[in-house]
Amino acid sequence: MPITRRQGLAGIGALLAAARLQAEESTFRIGLIVPMSGPFASTGRQLEAAARLYIARHGDSVAGRKVELIVKDDGGAADTTRRIAQELVVNSKVAVLGGFGLTPLALASAPVATQGRTPMVVMAAAASSVTEASPFIVRSSFTAAQVVTTLADWAVKSGIARVVSLVTDYAPGIDAEKYFNARFAAAGGQVLDAVRVPLRSPDFAPFLQKVRDARPDALFAFVPAGVGAALMKQFTERGMDKAGIRLIAEGSVTDDDGLEAMGDAVLGVVTAHHYSAAHPSAMNRGFVQAFSAANAGLRPNFMAVGAWDGMHLIYTAAKATAGAGGPALVEAMKGLAFESPRGPVSIDPATRDIVHSIYIRKVERIGGQLWNQEFATVPNVADPGKSKP
Repeated sequence: MPITRRQGLAGIGALLAAARLQAEESTFRIGLIVPMSGPFASTGRQLEAAARLYIARHGDSVAGRKVELIVKDDGGAADTTRRIAQELVVNSKVAVLGGFGLTPLALASAPVATQGRTPMVVMAAAASSVTEASPFIVRSSFTAAQVVTTLADWAVKSGIARVVSLVTDYAPGIDAEKYFNARFAAAGGQVLDAVRVPLRSPDFAPFLQKVRDARPDALFAFVPAGVGAALMKQFTERGMDKAGIRLIAEGSVTDDDGLEAMGDAVLGVVTAHHYSAAHPSAMNRGFVQAFSAANAGLRPNFMAVGAWDGMHLIYTAAKATAGAGGPALVEAMKGLAFESPRGPVSIDPATRDIVHSIYIRKVERIGGQLWNQEFATVPNVADPGKSKP
């Protein structure tokens, strides 16, 4: 019996559908949602650059499947992040969601990860609550609580007795205020005041005047990456340093990406963080060199190392599960331990949060450039935010 035109077209359609299905099954898609526009565009730039560098250095296939990195710009808006996450899970059939430059963006996407049973690797957001928002979230970045409790311990031991805290008014900033102030007070220090500034377009001048009037030994500060330059400029303009007020900060304030633009005003500022581009290891020197070469001289920051390690988690888990996604991929990430450009890291199997060293650093000029030079290390710091401080 001869084949009709309709039957022939149907047969061709079936073959094309089968080919598309085979292509989908042979592709391991990673949906990277990052702010590439708006006030936090530098965060997205660092995250994407590090993810692409990891693929370039480790190959564009894993567990026999071709890796496809799908990068989407959320502009730093939570509603946009959630919509993009839904599209990536439902339409693009991604195996993993990654990125998330701010905590509100990660929290907005958490229900999508849960409903779609899609692993979600948080490479930047820093509030302790993030991993509790979905059983499918694994964090490769850090938590503000890890960093600021370490800084509070150092501050008291260094003779700082009276502080005012100044933080950005969103989840990681509130965490930073809560855990720094509690740890500092418990160690015998006095917190004179707690000041919060808006997340978007902050004017620090009136808040810094309030700090100056309180006359603390030091100002403890937390602001998101990319905002530190504005804080430092106004700190200097208000004569805070000349009034004898030291600045100590969570490391986002002296972000490697914008450190050089801050100039000499930032010299001597002490911060705590989990990564510095000046970290003295062979792995980190290689990472910084490769990142800079691939990105027109750009220096990697802590966002970049969060993306690099996030990609390492994804690749390692994918190999262990023969390319499977879903709950198996999350299970394979739990308990993983490896050497990172930041130093040794592991994933706490109980919390799915990262455990790593926290470093105390001072900004110094070396070889004509500004660097966050590490001078003390506290190893194996888990997130204290999973329990009361």
